[in-house]
Amino acid sequence: MSEFEYLNHLRSLGSKNKQFRSFIGQGYYGVALLSVIIRNVLENPSWYTSYTPYQAEISQGRLEALLNFQTMIIELTGMEIANASLLDESTAAAEAMIMMFNSRSRDAVKAGINRFFVDEDVFLQTIDVIQTRSLPLGIELVMGKYNELVPDNAFFGAFIQYPAASGELRDYKEFTEKVHSAGALVGVAADIMSLALLTPPGEWGADVVIGSSQRMGLPVSFGGPHAGYFATRDSLKRSMPGRIIGVSVDAQGNPALRMALQTREQHIKRERATSNICTAQALLATMSGMYTQYHGPEGLKNIALNIFRSACTLSENLTKLGFRQLNSGFFDTLKIELPSGITQQDIMKAALDRGMNFFYPADGTVMLSTDEITTIKELNTVTGIFADTAGKKPVPITELCNCNPEGKFLRNSLFMKPAAFNRYHSETEMMRYIKMLERKDFSLTHSMISLGSCTMKLNPATSMFAMSWPEFANIHPFVPANQALGYHQLMDELGEALKEITGFAAVSFQPNSGAAGEYAGTSCNQGVPFKQGEGTENLFLYLHQHTGQTLPAQ
Repeated sequence: MSEFEYLNHLRSLGSKNKQFRSFIGQGYYGVALLSVIIRNVLENPSWYTSYTPYQAEISQGRLEALLNFQTMIIELTGMEIANASLLDESTAAAEAMIMMFNSRSRDAVKAGINRFFVDEDVFLQTIDVIQTRSLPLGIELVMGKYNELVPDNAFFGAFIQYPAASGELRDYKEFTEKVHSAGALVGVAADIMSLALLTPPGEWGADVVIGSSQRMGLPVSFGGPHAGYFATRDSLKRSMPGRIIGVSVDAQGNPALRMALQTREQHIKRERATSNICTAQALLATMSGMYTQYHGPEGLKNIALNIFRSACTLSENLTKLGFRQLNSGFFDTLKIELPSGITQQDIMKAALDRGMNFFYPADGTVMLSTDEITTIKELNTVTGIFADTAGKKPVPITELCNCNPEGKFLRNSLFMKPAAFNRYHSETEMMRYIKMLERKDFSLTHSMISLGSCTMKLNPATSMFAMSWPEFANIHPFVPANQALGYHQLMDELGEALKEITGFAAVSFQPNSGAAGEYAGTSCNQGVPFKQGEGTENLFLYLHQHTGQTLPAQ
């Protein structure tokens, strides 16, 4: 196909995706995207074709943008240091587990301390990745309820979600103290937007805080890409994965930025590396940082408060209709117990008829998550769905309630105090700031880049357009398959093309960076059932013998 023909093909694929309104949540939420950032960053080749800022002297703009992202994460989480982003929330959780494992004392290593507690109320996709990444390291996972854990010195760490995957808002201070008293560390997956309203984990004792910055100005895009974030205590900084931006002073005494604390495999001797992750979702992290700069601390607090009040208003109205809301405390997610005679299928049918998606857990409840773009009209539609299935008439919602989270959960500390977050609150100011940073950088808009290929600089503009189209940008990853037929066809076509190019029988799209691809490849090799005495150099011979694939001569 020509570029023009392929662009039309992409449009035809996009038209097969159904743009239902999703209240599914589970780590992916509706966002009011900022046009000034979409136009000037996401769709701007000066930002999307630039390489990793290894050469600080030609990367000061990007380095400042990433430093702003790190500062935003530090301020919101209440931690002491953050990196310039990781691949996503789930792999950030796995990296947190590994960092805690690597931070064991010499005595703990000698004693073989290898137990890691994971609360069962963590997002399922995160639990899956933690399980996969724990196996090769010999980490023993212990799953259970956080309030039933009795930690002892056989544990090196514990992991919880805040708010929990069920939406329940919990006070983890006592739990954290209990884990610390056993000599273990505490990792937390936190909703970054909620931290503008809720007490940050750093203030109740967390050692590592991870999550996704998707809520900060990034479309859901059927699950990604999104920038994961990773923050920790200063004492653990030399064990951090990912890329860290630091401030230096140049030969003339002026402040300058550079990549700091390079303990990743790419930069030092492999056996001394703390992680094989040397990457960052730089473009997405830049966008999230600028989103928070545009809104500022007060703007973020108002967004978070509206999200909470939308959920609170919905909870009050569903309760009036006779439905029981199970979460005693929450930020954005309600867990609705259905009365006798009403099933998940009844609610699902009524919701789909009105173009809406809810979340339907295995326990028979229905879950709803509000977000930045939730409107009063939508709240009335949702209550109408539940009212119709119950055979009742809803009370119209005309305004949001004036409620606040319980006092013990409310954040009292100030955040995002630096001038960078209190200066660019109009489109013109933001655009000029973005352009000022852009002029400090070197990208494909200036010349060819001789470094490696792990950026979008090899992607033609035609293939980038669809990232901004709502037909692709607004699809939640957990929608029913028939709402994402365009996405599935796109992936199937790419898979068939890659199978034809490589000569293999199947393709995995799971690794979302070179580092993750290398990890997946070596893990796959270890999983092949070789005969005793055979090494992994026989992998290709094994595949040839057992799949019938024709392999290249080399």
